[in-house]
Amino acid sequence: MSVATQEAVPVGGDHAPDAILLGFARALRAAGVAVTADRERTYLTAVAEVGAGSERGVYWAGRATLCGSPADLERYDQVYAAWFGLERARTRPRQAQPATVPQASLDAVDAGTRAGADDDVLRATASDTEVLRHRDVATLSPAERARLSDLFAHLRPRAPRRRAHRWTAAPRGSVDAHRTLRDQLRRMGEPGPIAWRRRGTRPRRVVLLVDVSGSMSGYADSLLRLAHAYATSGLPVEVFTLGTRLTHVTRALRQRDADRALASCGDVVPDWAGGTRLAQGVAAFLDRWGRRGMARGAVVVLFSDGWERSDPAALGEQMRRLRAVAHRVVWVNPHRGKVGYQPVQQGVVAALPHVDDFVAGHSMATFEELVEVVARA
Repeated sequence: MSVATQEAVPVGGDHAPDAILLGFARALRAAGVAVTADRERTYLTAVAEVGAGSERGVYWAGRATLCGSPADLERYDQVYAAWFGLERARTRPRQAQPATVPQASLDAVDAGTRAGADDDVLRATASDTEVLRHRDVATLSPAERARLSDLFAHLRPRAPRRRAHRWTAAPRGSVDAHRTLRDQLRRMGEPGPIAWRRRGTRPRRVVLLVDVSGSMSGYADSLLRLAHAYATSGLPVEVFTLGTRLTHVTRALRQRDADRALASCGDVVPDWAGGTRLAQGVAAFLDRWGRRGMARGAVVVLFSDGWERSDPAALGEQMRRLRAVAHRVVWVNPHRGKVGYQPVQQGVVAALPHVDDFVAGHSMATFEELVEVVARA
């Protein structure tokens, strides 16, 4: 939908409204904000909905569609002020300042009561960590995200097990006739103990498909840290990112240092915080990797909020194909664990009939529960 049909634009002049708004979006990109073509189209649609003659509407439409993280907001305000005029920028409501969190200090503790104070501080620290485990990762401050990244190092992913083709000796199970007979032959036909056998187990492959589109930008960092914990665990794990295209990032995430691994991952992912084409991404995975063996018998975990730009029926068909070859399909939705959430997005509705587990994925506590779900698959 084009905004050129509106009667007024926030800035006067002879330029077309679309040209003014696109110029602002490109100026914002030049200032360092990751404004993609999909975001530009969404911005034009949003302005058309609120009305280009509404100053507050234009401001908030751009803020909601062109900014991908809290770090972009300050640059957005600066470019908005320069592009549309300082007076218009001043009409926006002031943001509430975040409340400061009191910190415990050991410097003021008396020497005679230091032992008791240490216990209090340790309990307070443990309580803070427990609260952080249940916080929505998209709402965390940079300092809280840094603390959360340390918790990912304590995750211990476990691979689900599958039965192997080979038999192994065991204290119980089925009779191993060959071993029992060979043992009796060595005894010159004398009866001996019966040998038993059972099928061994092998780790089952885990495939992680992580949505890194704009609607998932608040969760992408934490989800990739979770994927890094899997990729460096020594388990048979493959990791892909989904956006407007499919990107294989397993090699980038194999680095031991999580920050370097995520930086390398950012270098190879061309569609970070862009649009969402889940159906095409799942189809590309199945056509190039999945049906050739990577997804066969594997546990496939899809991280996405379900906002699909293409036909939802196409996503449902691709999920059906995926379910036909995978051992188990797990959908992780960051909004699943929030109060009042209902799976009403068309993409989620189309995919749910082909999903074995539909779980939450918005906090460290839910990530720990996901590890258990995958291990039991």
